[in-house]
Parts: sequence; structure tokens; C-alpha cells
Amino acid sequence: MILATIIANCIVLALEQHLPEDDKTPMSRRLEKTEPYFIGIFCFEAGIKIVALGFIFHKGSYLRNGWNVMDFIVVLSGGPYLSRIGLQIVLKSIMKAMVPLLQIGLLLFFAILMFAIIGLEFYSGKLHRACFMNNSGILEGFDPPHPCGVQGCPAGYECKDWIGPNDGITQFDNILFAVLTVFQCITMEGWTTVLYNVSRAVGRGRRRAETCRETEACREVSGVVSLGIRQG
Repeated sequence: MILATIIANCIVLALEQHLPEDDKTPMSRRLEKTEPYFIGIFCFEAGIKIVALGFIFHKGSYLRNGWNVMDFIVVLSGGPYLSRIGLQIVLKSIMKAMVPLLQIGLLLFFAILMFAIIGLEFYSGKLHRACFMNNSGILEGFDPPHPCGVQGCPAGYECKDWIGPNDGITQFDNILFAVLTVFQCITMEGWTTVLYNVSRAVGRGRRRAETCRETEACREVSGVVSLGIRQG
């Protein structure tokens, strides 16, 4: 697709006729209208590559490749064309609309941060143990795997160190991952999985299981409901 876009852009540039005093033929005026579409496609391609590869800081990132550097320069060179009066008006309108939303965004962020700190206090390091077979060391066959703790492990299994749910991303070991986990909960996407994981993990004995579940459920549901209402 990108190769076809480059070829089409070259054809458009070849068909344009530049006359004295910036005069343009009718065909050139029509071809000029295609320029924003080409720039948009190239910007989309650069954005996808940056998201997939990273920007510049690690090996194999976007700007570590010479061709990508040239591609990025081409994308940046399209900026002056897009900065015309009409686009400036649209961007100014968007910025004016974003100012009132900034206060709401800050309120939501501090609410997320508050629940993240609570999670950091109660669940730090608690989601990194799971049930493994005693002899083979194979993880218990749940999909997805879940932490052990309150419920313990079935016969023939032992609770051992584990990377954690979601390949170690869903955790409360530091404030960044805690904020990310709380944000996942307020999006209503998989928040019950987080609830069940902390319910299984927190506590040492079976006698505390029901109390722990009730406490974590109240804390989790209160966070999801209150932040979900603010988000809505």
C-alpha cells in the first residue's frame, strides 16, 4: 500500500505544471487537492511504525533506520502545507474546547492516582505467586493463570514465584503499573479479573478468605463505580 502511494505521489508530482508567477493550470489545481491525502497516509504509516518499533531510544527503534529517518523528514516537510489558515482555525477551536476538559482530566488523574496508591499499599508484591506442579514445575493449567494465596493450591501443586498476571503487567509493585492497572479497571475491561486475582492472592490462611474477598470486592467496586461515573 505504501509503495503504491509513493508511486501515485510521484505521478501526481510529474503531472503538475509550474507556470510563472505561481499560476497553475486547471489540472495542477485538481492535483493539488490530493496532497493532504498523501500526507495523511504517510503520517499514518510513520505513526504505526513508531508505535510498533519505538521512537529512538532502544535498538531497532524507528529513527535507528536511515530509510525511516528520510521518511520522517518527508512527513515533517508536509507540516507547512497543512498549516494553512483553515486548519489553524480548526486546531484553535479544538484547543479552546480542550481547556475546560483539562480540569476534568486532572480530577480523574488524581482519583486514579489515589486508588493506585491504595493498591500499592495493599497489593504490592502480592500477585507474583502461582501454583506449579511439584515435580515438573509446570504452571497450573488455567487460562489465564491466576495467583495463589488465600485459596492455596490443589494436591500435587505448590505455590511458587511467578511473573504475574498479564505477563507481569497487571500488578501494584510500583506506582506506574498501579496507575495502569487502575486505568484498566475504570475502562470496565477486565476489571473483574483484577478483582479475582487480588482476592485469591491476598491473605495467608483459608479462614481469612471470605473476609479478604469482601474487603477487596468493596474496595475494587467502589473504585470502578466512582471513577467510571467520573469518566462517563
